[in-house]
Amino acid sequence: MSEIRQDIITNNNVVIAAKRGKRPHDFKDNKQVTEDNGYCPFCYGSEDDTPPEIIAVSNDPNRKANKPGWRVRVVPNKFAALDNDIELTEDKRGLYNKKSGFGVAEVVIESNEHHSTLGTHSLDHIEDIIKVLRSRYQKIATDERLKYIQMFKNCGSDAGASLEHPHWQVMATPVVPSAIKEELRGTKEFYNTKGSCVYCQMIDYEIKQEERIISNQDDFVAFSPYASRFPFESWILPKEHQKDFSQINEEQIKSLAKILKMIVRKLEVGFNHPPFNIILHTAPTVRDKEVIYHWHLEILPRLSKTAGFELGTGSFINPTPPELATEVLKEIEI
Repeated sequence: MSEIRQDIITNNNVVIAAKRGKRPHDFKDNKQVTEDNGYCPFCYGSEDDTPPEIIAVSNDPNRKANKPGWRVRVVPNKFAALDNDIELTEDKRGLYNKKSGFGVAEVVIESNEHHSTLGTHSLDHIEDIIKVLRSRYQKIATDERLKYIQMFKNCGSDAGASLEHPHWQVMATPVVPSAIKEELRGTKEFYNTKGSCVYCQMIDYEIKQEERIISNQDDFVAFSPYASRFPFESWILPKEHQKDFSQINEEQIKSLAKILKMIVRKLEVGFNHPPFNIILHTAPTVRDKEVIYHWHLEILPRLSKTAGFELGTGSFINPTPPELATEVLKEIEI
């Protein structure tokens, strides 16, 4: 029997089409290779084909900027949707408001190996990636004109990746996105009613229930959310209440690397390297001590298509109940 489940934070509805009960073999062969025509600007030897690097991680203390020898490298996005070299302006014309396209757009090249994947990196390497993301978050957050920092990874063309080489993107905007405003509203309402963080309560509840828990570790927990929008969607949350990503410490970075690698590797093995997105949800950068939020990662496999119902209603149809998804993910050996 199908169910209509409501997200406790946003109140958005999701149709869980339990009759379909799709498992990995029910989806098409998911492996995607993004065409690069034999050339990649993110590979060794192509450093001059990107804008000058912002920072890089290297084992060589004598390495020169924009030369080989790096492990992780951050560069401005050459085809940026936003520009931090222009002035932030605002204008109202009749019914409509607009701001100039001020903002930040960066690329975090996560490896010098073109065919590597997040699930096959060493734990040390994933820790380096997380540290670089935290460093960029902390630096960008010092610009008071920027209100929100969005970090994400697109893997596969169906997930929006235009290049195969593994990378993340960092974007920062002078406005708080509507989706985050909706989550902030929900977390504030829950806090005003219950006196606690809804994400903290969710962690406690899911651990007690167990049926949607994929992995329960010392510092982080991974579970399939009750109102999952996508088949095999999973969330990773810090057990310690932290409103934004900048608060993660060194030990927690080690823990996050372990659980992130595990989840992604299970997807790679169980679904033959499917397209997926990893999205960081975090509090806005506004200096508001009253903001109630709990940062987390959402891992979204793109195994099904968004179509007319989703576009028309804003609600999703998920053919794989999260309880089944959890069972399947736990069974995948890596």
